[in-house]
Amino acid sequence: MPAPTELNLALVRTSGDRRSLEFTPGMIQSEMLLSQPDHLVLGYARAMMCFTLFKPRPRHILMVGLGGGSLTKFCYRHLPDARITVLELRADVIALRHQFMIPPDDARLQIIHADAADYLQRIPASVDVLLVDGFDEAGLPPALCSPRFYADCRRALRDDGVLVANIFAYDARYDSVLRRLGLTFNDRICWFNGIAGNNRILFAINAAKAGAQAKATRALQVQRSVALWQPLSLPFFNRMLARLVVRRLSRQR
Repeated sequence: MPAPTELNLALVRTSGDRRSLEFTPGMIQSEMLLSQPDHLVLGYARAMMCFTLFKPRPRHILMVGLGGGSLTKFCYRHLPDARITVLELRADVIALRHQFMIPPDDARLQIIHADAADYLQRIPASVDVLLVDGFDEAGLPPALCSPRFYADCRRALRDDGVLVANIFAYDARYDSVLRRLGLTFNDRICWFNGIAGNNRILFAINAAKAGAQAKATRALQVQRSVALWQPLSLPFFNRMLARLVVRRLSRQR
């Protein structure tokens, strides 16, 4: 993927208590409250935290895409037993970490300047939750939704690990992405209808075995239940679910 130029460097805008990150003027990638830097402002970020329904106590969370660090900060604060690794392609985005009050690297947190597609080809099965939230000015990069990339994601996950992928529902590649994930994860995928507007958050489970032989772990039980009920689920209640998940996690520490 090409590196950013001076013409498309990330933009930081501050208005009152809000600070946002934009790759294209007017298109908010991340948003933060200065008074509550760990608070999740955007609905899609709250929706992605629903991975805790599948994996309540992950040991290792790998994130693709730093942005303004909303998910990084929230997980760092409210999942204290988790080690967090963040892959970010853009050095200019990493350079903004202090403006978005992202904690410094330590024994639990590491932010790596790397191409996620290359990085995931080299790591062993060591990840419990893999959050894919990498976008550029044009949207979801092809390298982050290819069959090879999803195969590498599954290989990086431990048994019963969860991939969480953020993609726009109106993306012309949405149907092909859904098929690729289904093939890669043996159809162990689900989503919550309308939970984050145009952001479709897809959850895929790395079951050790396919089909009926798969062990009935918590992650698979939740996936099966959500997949069964998702045609009947209502967006309003799903958005409320995401808020409740975040509120419960916020009270843990």
